[in-house]
Amino acid sequence: MSEETKNNVELNQSANETATENRTFTRQHTGPGSGPPPGHRAMMMGEKAKDFKGTMKKLAHYLAKHKFSLSLAVLCAIGGAVFSIIGPKILGEATTEIYKGLVGTLQGGTGIDFAAIGSILATLLCLYVISMVFSFIQGFIMTGISQKISYRMRNEISEKINRLPMNFFDKMTHGEILSRITNDVDTVSQSLNQSASQVMTSITMLIGVLVMMIRISVLMTLVALLMLPLSFVLISIVVKHSQKYFRDQQKFLGNVNGQVEEIYAGQLIVKAFNKEKSAISDFDATNEKLYKSAWRSQFLSGLMGPAMQFIGNLGYVGVVIMGGYLAVKNTIEVGDIQSFIQYVRSFTQPIQQVAQLTNMLQSTAAASERVFAFLDESEEIKECENPVSTDNFTGEVAFDHVKFGYDPENIIIKDFSTEVKPGQKIAIVGPTGAGKTTLVKLLMRFYDVNSGAIRMDKVDIRDLRREDLRHMFGMVLQDTWLFKGTIEDNLKYGRPDASHEDVVKAAKAARAHRFIMTLPGGYNMELNEEVNNVSAGQKQLLTIARTILADPKILILDEATSSVDTRTEVQIQKAMDNLMKGRTSFIIAHRLSTIRDADRILVLNEGDIVEQGTHEELLEKGGFYANLYNAQFEPAA
Repeated sequence: MSEETKNNVELNQSANETATENRTFTRQHTGPGSGPPPGHRAMMMGEKAKDFKGTMKKLAHYLAKHKFSLSLAVLCAIGGAVFSIIGPKILGEATTEIYKGLVGTLQGGTGIDFAAIGSILATLLCLYVISMVFSFIQGFIMTGISQKISYRMRNEISEKINRLPMNFFDKMTHGEILSRITNDVDTVSQSLNQSASQVMTSITMLIGVLVMMIRISVLMTLVALLMLPLSFVLISIVVKHSQKYFRDQQKFLGNVNGQVEEIYAGQLIVKAFNKEKSAISDFDATNEKLYKSAWRSQFLSGLMGPAMQFIGNLGYVGVVIMGGYLAVKNTIEVGDIQSFIQYVRSFTQPIQQVAQLTNMLQSTAAASERVFAFLDESEEIKECENPVSTDNFTGEVAFDHVKFGYDPENIIIKDFSTEVKPGQKIAIVGPTGAGKTTLVKLLMRFYDVNSGAIRMDKVDIRDLRREDLRHMFGMVLQDTWLFKGTIEDNLKYGRPDASHEDVVKAAKAARAHRFIMTLPGGYNMELNEEVNNVSAGQKQLLTIARTILADPKILILDEATSSVDTRTEVQIQKAMDNLMKGRTSFIIAHRLSTIRDADRILVLNEGDIVEQGTHEELLEKGGFYANLYNAQFEPAA
């Protein structure tokens, strides 16, 4: 994961005030399970792409890179179908041979010619083996193509995430993004694997079987075809009535998954407020809706099988009656009746497959459309053509009449100007929603200002490469972020080439070495979300050690000691004071007692600097800062 990605993730997990500053955006909770599980085509029946043709053209562009393999798969599918079509006709010849032998025996003839029957069956076996080989090759090729396309899509999505602006993540939930990578890509992959070659197989089977039926008997073919209109009417009725229930099933399945995810993630809060019964009640209500919609949709779709079987049996009866009549008239052989019955069964199967493929293609288009929409999202503004090098930057920062709003019509930072000298410790204070965290995001160019400029060493940050700019910063945020891996891997995240001795030195400076050595495995202990023997305060110490090891030119501290006890806080403050020497530091503070020694305190309110100065100077003024400070330390009434 790149340094840019790290900063994106950490700022996404920033303090609570960010949510307040972004309150102009309306977010809808949709968990990773909001979409149907991969492969559940029934749940997708009601879903259609907005631009079916356009989406399929884009998908065809992906398939074009595999056109040779795809053509080979289609030829194998057609070949397998052709050899399967010939089989029933040859089997009918065997039946005719047996029938003639039995009749000949009754009339004093030589009886059944087993040699001829054996030859016919050997030929039939060879045909079925060849058909199986073709089908195997076709399946092998299509599996490879579908997996390569899903592999490419996931790679493109992963790369796209790192090129998206931060405002995209403000508008789309993590669950929606995960749904693109998992549900949608899997739907495309499975649908391609099943549908691309099956279309040709079904069409080949349909045409080939119809030709063979006509060759046997035109009258019997007409009798069989009379059942088709009835089948189509039945299918349309069932689909019409079940479609809305499938749509509801998908909707309520997403609600159930979202509730499970929410309650599972917030289990501690649920238990703390004794809301178990309420959570169960809410889940039961949603689960009841899912049950009713699922029962209705599955019941109606389940009716199609028995009804189609009944209609098919009517067709078989009509075919047998007509076939018997024609056999008596010596128009056809007895074995042809058997062959025809098999063809009737084979004829209805591709029709049903085509109906299923229609729904499958709609699902493929809908899933592909969401993937392509994600890949077509507007990316961050491109880097300038001739970026300035940051190698000799000293850490001087200037905000020049900066104006910014997440929504251009709702400006948060109205007219912000200040200059910060290299090595200064700048504290940023103010009430929730004043714009403190937003300033940091602008400074690291997660967002670009609406007007004005932010300069580092007299250079507009828009003239710098984002990677170079963000490499200058080290952040310790209120909400810790650690990834799955060893403690040492986590500490080396911002400096992968650091030695073990450097890691230990940074951990000691952050007062983290002692507790690390008490853990099983020490620096080699694996961290993940299930590790419970590392407290929130200890995780904060690890993030501080990580920042110390990265040795950045500029520090951003967002209430970095909020999760530790008072004694540990004193120790960390000493370590941070040593770290901040000679480095420009921005400290977002809520506890004003931690910033008394700041070189300058910027007091923000509603996006503007209302006061600035040292701690003593601001107290003497008796203004906004003094009121904030006194409110924190005045005795409770």
